[in-house]
Amino acid sequence: MLKLARNQAGIYQLHLHLPKAVRLRVGKLGTFLFPAGRYIYTGSALSGLEQRLSRHRRQRKKAHWHIDRLLSHARITFIRVRRTRRRLECLMNREVLKRPGAQVLVRGFGSSDCSCPAHLVYLGGPRRSGSSGSIEAGLRLQAMGQAAESLKT
Repeated sequence: MLKLARNQAGIYQLHLHLPKAVRLRVGKLGTFLFPAGRYIYTGSALSGLEQRLSRHRRQRKKAHWHIDRLLSHARITFIRVRRTRRRLECLMNREVLKRPGAQVLVRGFGSSDCSCPAHLVYLGGPRRSGSSGSIEAGLRLQAMGQAAESLKT
């Protein structure tokens, strides 16, 4: 398990699996159908990264962010972490949006403080065997001079 300093800042990506389709209300954005499959949510914590990730992993919590509503139905399968004080989550999110088949299902999901279409990206159904999407994304981040750390959950 990756250990972070108490007030460590950083960005992260939650790789999610939603086992079955679910209709959810997403704050003021409205109610949407989320199909079963794989998603990546990109976020940041400019202070308290470990606490933020811990909160995301908890099953019982009051819904505060858009992602909280989806996390009550989805399972976190992998977490990618980048310790930084720089606001790089939009750059990291754009890399996910470049993946073949990547889709924004809910405009504004997790991106109310930036100009990204959304910070939740739908990648489709179950991963085909032999697919290396998360490895490729990690290599792209490293190529940009950004060492990424990973957590398996």
